[in-house]
Amino acid sequence: MDLGLIMALLRMLALAAVALLTLVSAALAQPARDLFGAMHSPTTGPEVPVGSYAKGCIAGAVQLPTDGPGWQAMRLSRDRRWGSTELVNYIAALAKSAAQDSWPGILVGDMGQARGGPMASGHASHQIGLDVDIWFERMPDHQLSADERENLSARSMLKKGTREVDPQRFGEAQRLLLYRAAQLPGVARIFVAPGIKKSLCTTTWRDRSFLNKIRPWYGHDDHFHVRLDCPAGVELCVNQAPAPAGDGCGAELDYWFTDEPYKPSDKPPAPPLTLADLPKACTAVLKAD
Repeated sequence: MDLGLIMALLRMLALAAVALLTLVSAALAQPARDLFGAMHSPTTGPEVPVGSYAKGCIAGAVQLPTDGPGWQAMRLSRDRRWGSTELVNYIAALAKSAAQDSWPGILVGDMGQARGGPMASGHASHQIGLDVDIWFERMPDHQLSADERENLSARSMLKKGTREVDPQRFGEAQRLLLYRAAQLPGVARIFVAPGIKKSLCTTTWRDRSFLNKIRPWYGHDDHFHVRLDCPAGVELCVNQAPAPAGDGCGAELDYWFTDEPYKPSDKPPAPPLTLADLPKACTAVLKAD
C-alpha cells in the first residue's frame, strides 16, 4: 500500500478517535437528569438496582400498571411509574393490607424513571427503583380520568403555617395506613413530615417497634415516601445506613421543632449530577438498546 495512503488513513482514524472522545466527554459532563429523563423504556435483561438511592440507576425496571386492586397511579404524564419488581409488589401488598382497615385504596405518586437515575425535578433520590410516594388522600370511588390524575392535588396534613397535624385531615385512618406500610417486609424507611411523626409518637401502640422506620424529613406533609431495602444478593445496590436504634420520638424528633433544621444554607447549591458522578454501570444502563 502507498505510504501516503497509509498516513492519510492513520490521520482519519486519529481524527475519528478524537471526535469519539469529545462526544464521550460531553456526555459525561452533561447533567445526568437530562440523559435519564429522555429514556422512556427500560433495558432488557436482568433487573439490577445499581448504586445508592440518590446516586444510581436501574436495569430491567418494570412499570406499575395504571390501576390495580386497591390503587390508582397519579401524574401519568411524568412517566415515573417504574421500579423494581419488589417495589411493584410492595404497592400491591400495601393496597391489600390497608383494605383491612376499610381504606378505600391508595393513590400512587412518583416511583422512578424507566432507567432510574436523577430526575429533572422533585427528588434527589428515587434513582434505583426502590422508592415510592404514597398520597395521604383516600382513593376516590371511581376510576380517575387522565385529567383528574394530572390536576387533583394532595393536601397537606398539617395546620396551615404550623408543623402540627390538622386532626380534621390526619387521624386514625392515616396513622393505621402508615403502620401497615411500615410493617410490610423489605421496608428500610418511611419519610414523613415531623408533625406526622409526632402524631404517631403520641399515639398508644401495642407494639411501637415500627416507629423506628418512620423518619422525619423536610416536606412529606401531603404524602409519605417509602424506601425499600436493596434486594438480597444484588452487590451493585447500596443500602442506606440503618436507622438509629429506638423509636425516634425523643430528642431526635424535638430537633425538628426548633429553627435549626430550617435555617438557610450559606453554601452554594451543589451542581447537578453528571454521568461521571454515577456508578460506571449506569453508563451501560443508559446506553443499552
